[in-house]
Amino acid sequence: MSLDWGGRLEPMSKRARHTPEQVVRKLRKAEELAGEGKTADEIARALNVSTPTYYSWRKQYGEMSVDDAKELRRLRDENTKLKRLVVDKELENLVLRDVAEGKF
Repeated sequence: MSLDWGGRLEPMSKRARHTPEQVVRKLRKAEELAGEGKTADEIARALNVSTPTYYSWRKQYGEMSVDDAKELRRLRDENTKLKRLVVDKELENLVLRDVAEGKF
């Protein structure tokens, strides 16, 4: 819960989750705004994000194209699946080891 300007309690809103593709598109828009002479605070406000988020995005996705961002997301998803497979296999091996030792 957080206090709004009127002193009332309101539930905190959920954080917006942006896909890497959305971030890259917003950063391209930010480049246009910077070319128009906007400050970082004004750019962040136009993108509907905080200034630290804007800087974080620039650091992480600054030189990336939309296709690169899609590939990054695909690789992250694949990596997550592979990690799950490894954990499942390790658990299976642990169970089999316990059965072989008679600890069941």
